[in-house]
Amino acid sequence: MKENINLSNLPKHIAVIMDGNGRWAKKQGAMRIFGHHHGIKSVRETVEGCVELGVKYLTLYTFSTENWNRPKLEVEGIMQLLIKTIGEEVPDLNKNNVRLKAIGDLDSLPKSARKTLQDSIDLTKNNTGLTLTLALSYSGKWEIVEVTKKIAQQVKSGALAIENITEEVFASFLATEKAPDVDLMIRTGGDHRISNYLLWQLAYAELYFMDDLYWPEFRKQHLFGAIYEYQQRERRFGKTSEQLPSVKV
Repeated sequence: MKENINLSNLPKHIAVIMDGNGRWAKKQGAMRIFGHHHGIKSVRETVEGCVELGVKYLTLYTFSTENWNRPKLEVEGIMQLLIKTIGEEVPDLNKNNVRLKAIGDLDSLPKSARKTLQDSIDLTKNNTGLTLTLALSYSGKWEIVEVTKKIAQQVKSGALAIENITEEVFASFLATEKAPDVDLMIRTGGDHRISNYLLWQLAYAELYFMDDLYWPEFRKQHLFGAIYEYQQRERRFGKTSEQLPSVKV
C-alpha cells in the first residue's frame, strides 16, 4: 500500500480519533486499561508511518474533556500511562526529528502529568520534522469558547476592532496555532462521528471511518490505506470538478 501512495499529494495535517481501546480489551477478557496500554504501539506505528512519508502534522485525540466522566480507576490508569509513556518516548521522538506539542485544558491534568509533558515538549522543541500534537483534556467547543474569550479581551482592550475579526484572525487564536486545517481525519472503532474534536479545523477534512478495527489493532498499513483512500477523493472546496486544476499522474 505504501508504494501506491503519491508523495506529492500527501495530507499536510492528519487527525486521529483513537477509539476502541476499552472495547478491544473487553473482547480479550481484560480490563479497559489493558486496551490503552496496547494502543501505545499503534501510536508509535502511526508516528513512524507519518515520518516515513513526510507528513508534517499529526494530531491525536488522546483524552477529551468528556473522558473525565469515565470511571475513576480508568482515568487514573490513563493518567499514569500518559506520564510513563511520554517520558519514555522522547529519545525516539528526537531520533525521528519529531516535535511534541499539546493542546487542551492542560491545567486540569495532574501536576505530575503536566511536568512530564512540558519537559518532553521542551526536549523536542527544536525538531523540524513531524509536529505531533496530543489533544489532552480537549474539546472543540471548549477551544472555540476560549478563542472567543481571547478575542473579546482584545476588543475590550482596544487592540482589535470588531470589523477586523476575520476567519484568519479567529484561526490565529486556535490552540493548533500555525498548523494548517486538517486534511484527513481517521477514526477507528466503528463510530461515525467527530465527537467534539477540532470542530473548526475539520471544516473541510476528508473523514475516514474504520468499522472493523479498534485502535490497538491499528498499524502502519492502515495509515497508508487511509492516505491512499484520501488521494482517491476529489476535494472541491465548494467548486465544481471543472474548476479544479488537472492533476498529472
